[in-house]
Amino acid sequence: MTATPLLCFITDADAPLSVPDQAERAARGGAGWVQLRDKTLDTDAFTDLARAVADRIAPFDARLIINDRVEVAHAIGAYGLHIGQSDGDPRRVRARIGPDAVLGLSIERYDQITTIPPGCIDYLGVGPVRATGSKVDHAPPIGFGGLARIVQDTRLPCLAIGGLTACDAADLRRAGCTGLAVVSAISRAADPRAAARAILDQWSTV
Repeated sequence: MTATPLLCFITDADAPLSVPDQAERAARGGAGWVQLRDKTLDTDAFTDLARAVADRIAPFDARLIINDRVEVAHAIGAYGLHIGQSDGDPRRVRARIGPDAVLGLSIERYDQITTIPPGCIDYLGVGPVRATGSKVDHAPPIGFGGLARIVQDTRLPCLAIGGLTACDAADLRRAGCTGLAVVSAISRAADPRAAARAILDQWSTV
């Protein structure tokens, strides 16, 4: 089974820092994965950005996860791809990216864990736990109770997402999460590298 990191940073196209700068600073702070998310760029621009981000984070042993763009992930041989509930049949996505790439799936409600194709998905992104401004069309928040219920009833590693900060580490560990994914807690921080480090430090001390 794929080892998920304690911290996945999801890029923020609207943040003051450029996406490559965000990614590098998060990776310097210890984020094991950087998920590249941008709903507005065309395929060529997104591909170029993905390659730039991969180059910037590689020296820090961080891995690039592509959000939604199956063809980009396939074209550049990305380490992984993350898809949502509306991004197609996970089995077809898996066939396209191959057996070696990491494939993650968003879970927004408890009933969605019953439809996960066996042997296809490597990890789940579960949430939003709280409402968040980084994704305006997010599903209703599930809270820590909803999070724990999902995590306890799946064998897949779970990264919590949605309005989370370093202060949530204890609750997330109690819920059984293997880690968390954040956007603004790093991208909008005065020092993104320090923000990433603080999340990991808090996780290790609870």
